[in-house]
Amino acid sequence: MAVGRVYLVGAGPGDPDLLTVKAMRLIEAAETVVYDRLVGDRILDLIPRHADRIFVGKAPRRHTLSQDEINALLVRLGLAGRRVLRLKGGDPYVFGRGSEEALAVAAHGIPFEIVPGVTAACGCGAYAGIPLTHRGLATGVRFVTGHCREDAELSLNWASLADPDTTLVIYMALLNLAEIRAQLVAAGLPADTPAAVVSRGTSVDQIVCLGTLGDLPERVAALSPPTPCLTIIGRVVSLAPQLAWAPEPIAAPSPATSSCLRRALNG
Repeated sequence: MAVGRVYLVGAGPGDPDLLTVKAMRLIEAAETVVYDRLVGDRILDLIPRHADRIFVGKAPRRHTLSQDEINALLVRLGLAGRRVLRLKGGDPYVFGRGSEEALAVAAHGIPFEIVPGVTAACGCGAYAGIPLTHRGLATGVRFVTGHCREDAELSLNWASLADPDTTLVIYMALLNLAEIRAQLVAAGLPADTPAAVVSRGTSVDQIVCLGTLGDLPERVAALSPPTPCLTIIGRVVSLAPQLAWAPEPIAAPSPATSSCLRRALNG
């Protein structure tokens, strides 16, 4: 049997309108879909009914399959001749372990493609009214993990992270917010630095919790927002009240427009 192909596709942070055209095209033509917990129902509804669906979602301390088992699954499906759509929240290469999965299939000679997605940092920041950079407020941005493998102690370069001119976007930080605050303040970042947690960013259920580095853990604990959550720390967060916006419903294109678009995309 011929070897199949694996598509590592970023589904974006939640809003289906943020899917790339290529991601949408691959979803509509999917044969086998291996998907994560962070892929929303509205995106899953786009998968054809005839496609096989395999859920491999992971939550803190609760994994359907380990990462090694997911890698082995993709290899097994690829070697069996399947065209596999590996659908991941956000972008496959930004804290999505897409590179680990790509290395696994590449080691077995299975062709693969990477389809970038709108990462949670960009999507959630934009929908929460928080620009990640802004002249006079932030000259750079850093994406950091707030959760270590197997609940190991966070080992980050706190001195380099405590830069008031940098926006920190921390993934998977909810369980460690108090420690992150303590470490950053001890490293010199002022406790009054604006900070936010964005829950279910870009979705209709989005919640934005605004505060400061000093009081954010308590504000979040009182609110108890549902996951997934993204933490943003930096002076740019102060712009959120001014830049908050609500999406306007977008009318679906006419059948004629859709047909022309598909012909253009398909050459």
